[in-house]
Amino acid sequence: MYREEIEKYIDSHRQEMIDDICLLCRINSEKTSYQEGKPYGEGASKALALALSMAEKYGFSINNYDNYVGTADLNDKEKQLDILAHLDVVPAGEGWTVTEPFEPVEKDGKLYGRGTADDKGPAVAALYAMRAIRELGIPVSKNVRLILGTDEECGSSDIRHYYDVEEEAPMTFSPDGSFPVVNIEKGSLSGHFTAEFEPSESLPRVISIHAGTKVNVVPGKAFAVFEGLDDDLVREVSEGVEKETGVSFEIQGRNHTLEITAVGVGAHASLPTEGKNALTALLLLISRLPFAECGQIEALHNLVKLFPCHDTAGEALGVAMEDELSGALTLAFDLLEVDGGSLDATFDSRCPICSNEGNVLEPARRKLAEHGFTLTNDSMTPPHHVDGNSDFVKTLLSAYETYTGRKGTCESMGGGTYVHTLKNGVAFGAAMPETDNKMHGADEFAVIDELLVSAKIFAQVIADLCA
Repeated sequence: MYREEIEKYIDSHRQEMIDDICLLCRINSEKTSYQEGKPYGEGASKALALALSMAEKYGFSINNYDNYVGTADLNDKEKQLDILAHLDVVPAGEGWTVTEPFEPVEKDGKLYGRGTADDKGPAVAALYAMRAIRELGIPVSKNVRLILGTDEECGSSDIRHYYDVEEEAPMTFSPDGSFPVVNIEKGSLSGHFTAEFEPSESLPRVISIHAGTKVNVVPGKAFAVFEGLDDDLVREVSEGVEKETGVSFEIQGRNHTLEITAVGVGAHASLPTEGKNALTALLLLISRLPFAECGQIEALHNLVKLFPCHDTAGEALGVAMEDELSGALTLAFDLLEVDGGSLDATFDSRCPICSNEGNVLEPARRKLAEHGFTLTNDSMTPPHHVDGNSDFVKTLLSAYETYTGRKGTCESMGGGTYVHTLKNGVAFGAAMPETDNKMHGADEFAVIDELLVSAKIFAQVIADLCA
């Protein structure tokens, strides 16, 4: 019911929707330092203000929750459905080729730019779904609320602030994954660990290492400074490491030192096999060079043992596992800072339904301790699971099938969304299952036709659930 009207409406608003997405994606809304009245910095606040002004322009009642979260309501009736999206983005990163990160462009049916897929494009698609219901006059007896957050990428403190004062809707979906329906989100352990050692001036030595931008991003670059090594030797060894890992090395002499840049491919940490980890490749290079023995070098060699380049399952750390519903644990080593006397590091693991602190957190703690590292975590995030046979999930799958002609199924993912702690929350769209939109990487894009069909699906879901 209403399919013909919904499809005609969304198709007729194609360019307007793209223009709105581009307006939002021109804002760098990466989390920055707190400013008074702007908890996540200038960019996030600016993106939220723009999105709310759009919603208000289209006739929706809006609310701003202290610049943490903004909302747009379809009506003032009984709460039924929340659509939970976010306007913050991960750092721009390196390696963009189609356009600059915050200069969105349309090319070959795709919209390129940071945030086009994660999650500004889907947020606008949800807004246009609500527009379709409102402007077509499709009758609803309950409310749908679009909730727009600004800290999803860095811990979701925004949404906790929101739910401190608001109750969950009976049903919630987040357009921050892929179709059909993601009713299982893996648990996670962002394992932060440290080590200290006696500084050493013996040559050759590693002066420093810096790698990673965020814990949930596989590092596409990693940096080190060496002293006391011949650059020809380093180049020769790096060629062998490149053949093994696909990570290349740039080597530059400066003031009696060598500056090393490992260049891999960034990726979302929940999908570590889709990237080429520059950090683990850099550590492998270091392990094959003749540095003077010291506590620091011993620690770096131990990191290679615990986080070998091609181990994305946590086998070396002793946490590998899988189950039938949610698949295998994944692990990515994403952050590392090293100087002459200390080491600070974090890995990102996504853990299946069968995981718990007893079989992930504690084994990781023991294994790290055996190699001289101290894990600082005292807890992990448990997995999230919503019944795939519920009327809510069945309604979502039915709308997906109607507008795509594909079979709707329930899926599991490693990435966590806003719904992870909500009793009846799932991820739903806005990319098709086969689309790799390079989320968190260079040249992020959204397929425009997928955004359009997402808006149609969302509108149908609103009509069906809120009738």
